[in-house]
Amino acid sequence: MSQPWDYIAKLVCIGDSGTGKSSLTIRLCEGRFSSSHDVTIGVEFGSRIVPVGPPASKYFEIQRDDHTPNRSPPALASSILAASMTNAEPITTGLPSPPQRVPDFQKRMKLSLWDTAGQETYKSITRSYFRGASGALLVFDITRPSTFTSCTQWLHDLRQIAEDGIVVVLVGNKCDLAGDGSDQSQRCVTRQEAEEWCFQNNVVRYVETSAKSGEGVENAFLEVAERIHQKIDAGKYDLNDRRSGVKGFGAAGGTTPGISKTITLGLNDAMRKGGNGWTGSCC
Repeated sequence: MSQPWDYIAKLVCIGDSGTGKSSLTIRLCEGRFSSSHDVTIGVEFGSRIVPVGPPASKYFEIQRDDHTPNRSPPALASSILAASMTNAEPITTGLPSPPQRVPDFQKRMKLSLWDTAGQETYKSITRSYFRGASGALLVFDITRPSTFTSCTQWLHDLRQIAEDGIVVVLVGNKCDLAGDGSDQSQRCVTRQEAEEWCFQNNVVRYVETSAKSGEGVENAFLEVAERIHQKIDAGKYDLNDRRSGVKGFGAAGGTTPGISKTITLGLNDAMRKGGNGWTGSCC
């Protein structure tokens, strides 16, 4: 039996309270949406295995570290993610007879997702969870301009504490309320404004999502995972270093493969573990 994943990476979801960070994590890990969710205190945890590198990356235009809009075919995300959970089979090429079978094995990355509290009250606690993260989703609500304005401070805090070169993707959530071009539109932050902010702040990509409908959610996480994989290929992580935000299979301890789950840590857990046991590891 092949190994369930090749790498494990720690990701943090950050942003103001009420922007939908928990809903995005639940949508990715459990495939569901809840219209009511308790305010996150400290951090909540989930995990999901996603494909990285070819052949899956060919279907998503994530090859370049530029700020061009993401033109990934949204309909392909679910099918590629589902296919990545099965053992990859060799493919038959169109080479001259007799046909040759070429092994084309899909790499997989287990994302260890840390959904942090957005309230100012808990910032001193949640900042400690930034350490050891190799990727981040910086989430704002496209219907609330104040949450977009706050992204600058969130990004500053993240880069002060997290590892150098952390991969950051800006996520505009609640795009189901945008209704672009209609009188019912609740959009207050335009795509152009968000993409310009990314360019000015050296953030690799802007993705719009809806935790309610699921639109763009998997693409947002795939963007982060694929760019972390690029850094792995470039040798920017020591996969055997327990302090690294990325590890190779077998170096991260005994996790249960293929299981997506959410564990809620209370405030006492956050205060007790935030400064030591949870910050230097990705799982």
